[in-house]
Amino acid sequence: MDTAKAIRHLKKVDPDLDRVIRHIGPSDLKPDKSRTIYASLVRSIVYQQLTGKVAAIIFGRFLELFPGRKFPEPERVLRKPFEQLRGVGLSNQKASYIRNIAQAANDGIVPDSRRANRMSDDELIEQLTSIKGVGRWTVEMLLIFRLGRPDVLPATDYGVQKGFALAKRLAELPKPKELLAAGERWAPYRTTAAWYLWRTTDTATP
Repeated sequence: MDTAKAIRHLKKVDPDLDRVIRHIGPSDLKPDKSRTIYASLVRSIVYQQLTGKVAAIIFGRFLELFPGRKFPEPERVLRKPFEQLRGVGLSNQKASYIRNIAQAANDGIVPDSRRANRMSDDELIEQLTSIKGVGRWTVEMLLIFRLGRPDVLPATDYGVQKGFALAKRLAELPKPKELLAAGERWAPYRTTAAWYLWRTTDTATP
């Protein structure tokens, strides 16, 4: 991802983002390629709708169920009794979704990194959202933070919506369709725009 080129483009096409970028400074967005696609999806499920601190504790307990490896293979997750998965603090729903992802990894639906790198954003979204529990937002986070795709705009994400409302001085949050329409001018660097909108939300004075 050519962040410098992305920033030049965003500043040129959107005066409000230009102001935001000047305020926040350079982007430090870098994908974390240390996890497999499968491990990234499992981690996303654990972290959904929780604060980072609580999610990190539950994720740590989940990993402790499987000593000896950095991350448990799909077969080991599928063999683990459901109640033990629940016992680390996962809801019934999240424990089920994690097992669905493990089964999908076994079945070849979850690609390895090499295959994922050859697939388009839309192909990955279509394939991975076929797994029950994996929604579009989850795949978008994977595209941004694991695969480093440059042109992803998670229009349903609250932080992105809030950042857009702040940047544009709107009284209400935009609807996803409105955000996608407004974001067309940011292409092909919508990921960097999303990062700045998240940072706008983070740095806003309460």
